[in-house]
Amino acid sequence: MRKLLVWLVVVIAALVVIFAWIARGNPSDRPITATMGRSPTLVEAESERIPTVDLAETVGWKAGEAPRPGAGLAVSRFADGLDHPRTMLTLPNGDVLVAQTNSPPRDGGGIKGFFARLFMGKVGAGGPSPNRIVLLRDADGDGKAEQRFTFREKDMDSPSGMAWGGGKLYIANHDAVLAFAFDPGPTALAGEPKTIMDLPAGGNHWMRNLLLSPDGKKLYVAVGSASNIGENGLEAEQGRAAIWEVDLASGRRRQYAGGMRNPNGMAWNPSTGELWATVQERDML
Repeated sequence: MRKLLVWLVVVIAALVVIFAWIARGNPSDRPITATMGRSPTLVEAESERIPTVDLAETVGWKAGEAPRPGAGLAVSRFADGLDHPRTMLTLPNGDVLVAQTNSPPRDGGGIKGFFARLFMGKVGAGGPSPNRIVLLRDADGDGKAEQRFTFREKDMDSPSGMAWGGGKLYIANHDAVLAFAFDPGPTALAGEPKTIMDLPAGGNHWMRNLLLSPDGKKLYVAVGSASNIGENGLEAEQGRAAIWEVDLASGRRRQYAGGMRNPNGMAWNPSTGELWATVQERDML
């Protein structure tokens, strides 16, 4: 019995040491200023059998709290109680469309899949996608949406990108871009959609952002990579890590830009006419 207890203590102590080592990870010993400026300090990469993972704690705004605005500006809570709001589109009449969405079901089992589900659940991204677009309306102009409507649920499959122009509302599911006949005013989106473009489905970066050209003749579709560093091979990345251009009159499409891990937040530079895109996360495919 004494030997058994000794072995039990040794095993527990070893597990505590291993857990502490894993939890500590591989923190940097350099000051934050070493990563700033035009000449940051670069070091050789260090390989790890167990990757360092640090998850940010999700903290919401309490009642009465708000971001601190700059001088001369004010911030108010426009809407709350939304289920996983990810993207917004303001229509010409002031209505705001909000995509309540999450990733499509993720494949993967084993140890990697277990930890992926564990980490996603911890940061609040482990649940099913609401697959819903809601319409928020501030009819009295007081900066708060006093009206909320379910705008569209049918045909929605992890929707994210939205764009409106020329009597058409474009919505990007994770696997296709849909077009609906729509003029601002109604609080629900009726009718059947037309598929503008099929997209590579799912992947690590499943959101699909949309942007119309200034003349409304072309639609730009951002598709993120399926992996983090191409670890599944480049064949799995065909059509991904790219921005696609669709000619809406002819339906012709071409890859407008490539080599971008997760392009989002597209916008036109009003001075130069250039297309800008935020590439989320620090590394590129």
